[in-house]
Amino acid sequence: MEYIQGIAILIGINLIAVLGLSILTGFTGLFSFGHGGFMAIGAYISAIVTARLHLPFALAIIAGAVSAGLVSIFIGRLTLKLKGDYFCIATMGFGEAVRVILNNIDYVGGARGWESLPQLTSIWVVLGLDIAAVIVAWNLINSRHGRNLVAVREEELAAQMAGIDVYRHKMIALVVSAAMAGIAGALMANYIQFIRPTMFNMAKSTDLTIMVIFGGLGSISGSIVGTFLLVSLPELFRNFAQWRLVIYGLAVIVIMVGRPKGVMGGFELTPSGIRKSMAARRARLALEAEARALEREDLA
Repeated sequence: MEYIQGIAILIGINLIAVLGLSILTGFTGLFSFGHGGFMAIGAYISAIVTARLHLPFALAIIAGAVSAGLVSIFIGRLTLKLKGDYFCIATMGFGEAVRVILNNIDYVGGARGWESLPQLTSIWVVLGLDIAAVIVAWNLINSRHGRNLVAVREEELAAQMAGIDVYRHKMIALVVSAAMAGIAGALMANYIQFIRPTMFNMAKSTDLTIMVIFGGLGSISGSIVGTFLLVSLPELFRNFAQWRLVIYGLAVIVIMVGRPKGVMGGFELTPSGIRKSMAARRARLALEAEARALEREDLA
């Protein structure tokens, strides 16, 4: 039971970071490989608050989110005007810079890591923050700001010509995304009771991005499904220790090839989302039937 609860906590922690990245990548179209750096900032700041200053855990979570958000404003001012792959490369450099800096700060353990942190993260704390994160993401995406984010993703120049402040909306997406990654880092540090810079390297950032793409770009439901599957899958095959990561990789490849838009695509598991999906399917079937009828007329 404790083992299952531990997996559930890890799923919930990663879900917060993935939901934040989904806002940035799935709905705004900015691919970031530096979110491991934002998680590291949240983890280390929260660890200082709880282990060094002995302040309440709630303050540690807030401090982790605010710190990551403030750093993202600085990073955004430097990178958000970059186009295409250049933004991705810049965020990758940021994530690695955070890791290198933490490696050389003895106050937080340096490269050897920081152990004996208080275990304050519980299943109920994670569950509550997961619900809050889903509500925040859902309300943001379905607001006027969210529609503007989608417009930026679809065609940045057209959005700008329509009067949308592209830079401002990109900054909103980046700050919200970074703050949520900071919360995830704070929960992680105070759950496993040990942190080291290599835990938040580029591989961690890549894992978060894969979860977003695997679940489906532009789908909050997809982010939830993708996180659940990709965090739990390696654990399900733990008995095959030598092969579990191979199976994990093959599963990702199969989904990416079979469903390039992800498990959920842009579909949402909501009443309105189901109605839209059914309406689109009926329209597609009607077009196919009409095409077949025209083909039979031509043959006749």
